[in-house]
Amino acid sequence: MPDETPIKKAPEGQELPPEEGVAVVKRKKNKKNFPHGRACIQAGLNNTIVTITDDVGHVLCWASAGSCGFKGSRKSTPYAAKVTAETAAQKVQAFGMQQCSVFVKGIGPGREQALRGLQGAGIDFDKIVDVTPIAHGGCRPKRRRRI
Repeated sequence: MPDETPIKKAPEGQELPPEEGVAVVKRKKNKKNFPHGRACIQAGLNNTIVTITDDVGHVLCWASAGSCGFKGSRKSTPYAAKVTAETAAQKVQAFGMQQCSVFVKGIGPGREQALRGLQGAGIDFDKIVDVTPIAHGGCRPKRRRRI
């Protein structure tokens, strides 16, 4: 039978004093450093969403025009897209990102301004790729109905 030591419980709202000979270890939470990543800009007709990920695709931070305080038709303006990109870039500064690949998706009015917002916040681009989906005619339609 293993050595059974009684578990000490402190009264509610109080802490137990540290035992002698037992070192209390506090671990420092370290933020990972990502010098390179991806910035995905989704420029829709009603909103602009900027997501910044690492090279694998894990999201580090994001921002949208709605989360930056814009409501209604002001969300779909180029200025809102610029503010959104600057907000996302400021959040990712804590991870030490300096360079990113930019993927732009959509046909909204905030496409170019979101790029300028990221650039103005001090992030360099190594490539800019347009990943807007293009319709190709779709799948085969149903057969014509015979009457």
